[in-house]
Amino acid sequence: MRVAIVHDWLVTNAGAEKVLKALLEIYTDADIFSLVDFLDERDREVVLGKRAVKTSFIQKLPFAKKHFRNYLPLFPKAIESFDLSSYDLIISSSWAVAKGVKKHKNQRHISYCYTPIRYAWDLYDEYTKELKQPKKLFVQTTLKYIRKWDIATLDRVDCFIADSRFVQERIKRTYNRDSVVIYPPVETQSFTFEPNKEDFYLTASRLVPYKKTKLIVEAFNEMSDKKLVVIGSGEEYEAIKKIAKENIAVLGFCEDAVLVEYMQKAKAFVYAAVEDFGIVPIEAMACGTPVIALDGGATAETVQDALNGVHFKNQTKEDIINAVCKFESLEFDLANISKNAQFYATQRFKDEIKEFINSFEV
Repeated sequence: MRVAIVHDWLVTNAGAEKVLKALLEIYTDADIFSLVDFLDERDREVVLGKRAVKTSFIQKLPFAKKHFRNYLPLFPKAIESFDLSSYDLIISSSWAVAKGVKKHKNQRHISYCYTPIRYAWDLYDEYTKELKQPKKLFVQTTLKYIRKWDIATLDRVDCFIADSRFVQERIKRTYNRDSVVIYPPVETQSFTFEPNKEDFYLTASRLVPYKKTKLIVEAFNEMSDKKLVVIGSGEEYEAIKKIAKENIAVLGFCEDAVLVEYMQKAKAFVYAAVEDFGIVPIEAMACGTPVIALDGGATAETVQDALNGVHFKNQTKEDIINAVCKFESLEFDLANISKNAQFYATQRFKDEIKEFINSFEV
């Protein structure tokens, strides 16, 4: 059976690339297609090994390496330019346009969907409200075109797999299509259990607005007796560093081994983003570290209040402060937290994917 795996774009090793890596470990002879491939050599070795990637014409356009997203109006044409007619099975790894690849007769297309393209759908207003004319009109027109194309290409997908119940609901709301849920792989074996915790809280993510790391820092600014360690880099790094008080250590980027050590030693991991899945909280739990997280998005599924962490309802300083206080009044079975996190391990993902795909006749 010839298999093609279509991944939106390859620029970093994040959660979607962990899914891609696992898919390539299942289908070792699969060919890989992507709009662009700008992985650095380190990430390339981890995700792809020695495999080559077939890219679209966007790869060769001017300034694509840094600004390929500016070619968004061309994404549908680019993804449709791939000739997949010789393959039996197409697996799209899609959060943007990969699900829209052209399918031919007698092929099966299964789309592993992290989300329908968010800036064209549920984040449309947020994405466009700050723009000034004439750029605003251009972006609005482009996103409306993307929406129309996104719906028109739905019949190219035989089945959707959602990466959480949260995304499953979004697929139903946006596409009126059913889906099955298979949680992404988490490399839990790299995050081993440590029962001996130290007196600090941890948050780790890319330092970008939607992750709400700045909000967490603002909350801990008002809890001077509680230590917080912040790991991550991104556009908000300087702003976060500037406002952090003496009880907060902003470390910036750290190597994986350092991150694991902090996760193992933290008394709790704090996370305030609305996530489609959210791998990092699972990694923390694999270390036996409880998670204080928003009761929304997929962390409403993966974090069970008073069992492996504490929920807060709203993305506000007050709710985070109250959740930290609640956490300190509770006791947790750290070994059980670590044990239950193994449910999300990579082998479980592989087994579920193989079982599901094998249920289709190709």
